[in-house]
Amino acid sequence: MLGNSLVDMYVKCGMVDKALEVLEELPNRDVVTWSSLIGGYAQCGQCCVAINCFERMLSEGLSPNVVTFVCILKACTSIGAIDKGEEIHNFIASKGWVDRDIILGTALVDMYAKCGMLVKAQKVLEELSVRDVVCWSALITGYAQQGQGYMALNCFDWMQREGLSPNEVTLSCFLKACGSMGAIEKGEQIHAEIANNGLLEKNIVLATALVDMYAKCGALSKARKVHNELPVRTVASWNALIAGYAQEGQIKKS
Repeated sequence: MLGNSLVDMYVKCGMVDKALEVLEELPNRDVVTWSSLIGGYAQCGQCCVAINCFERMLSEGLSPNVVTFVCILKACTSIGAIDKGEEIHNFIASKGWVDRDIILGTALVDMYAKCGMLVKAQKVLEELSVRDVVCWSALITGYAQQGQGYMALNCFDWMQREGLSPNEVTLSCFLKACGSMGAIEKGEQIHAEIANNGLLEKNIVLATALVDMYAKCGALSKARKVHNELPVRTVASWNALIAGYAQEGQIKKS
């Protein structure tokens, strides 16, 4: 227990190499110790080391738990190690854990979506016995980032039909999809919802996504109005507006 606490302390302080030193000196290591270290390496971007630690843990005859799997899937996502991710998916599926654990299911959806394997991401999501706004947001984000705005909007509608309310991540991705497709009417509907909930004043990322959506749809007066009403304007919100004017050939205004 003391050893685990030390590993965890060094990991949370960002000293993962020191955490590894402590782990190496332990006479007995368990899945909790290894999971803490794997999560630390994944968190600080040393994803190849995280995967190596995962392999070492397996070689010691230890079985991963949900925390371990979530951490290693995050590492696979970060470096696009899709083969390793699929191997882990197959193992998890063989144990029947995917449809029973929403956290694991969401980690898989996120991994496939960020690696561009959107058909697989959607298949995993559809097979989940319980879906929440986080796993839907992972899929919608993936479609929006891959330029598949139509699919992003379809998933957004599907999520709402299931009675789930979008969070700020979902709304930002929805607006990105609207901008890429020129679907200004849908974007305006979301704008009204955001305004009614007072989110523009609270979330600059969401506000910037709204400016960007209007700018990409050519509605520059609306983009400027939203931008002017922001309590805080950032480089990102200015860039979205400037890019909109440049796109419409209004160079002097940009």
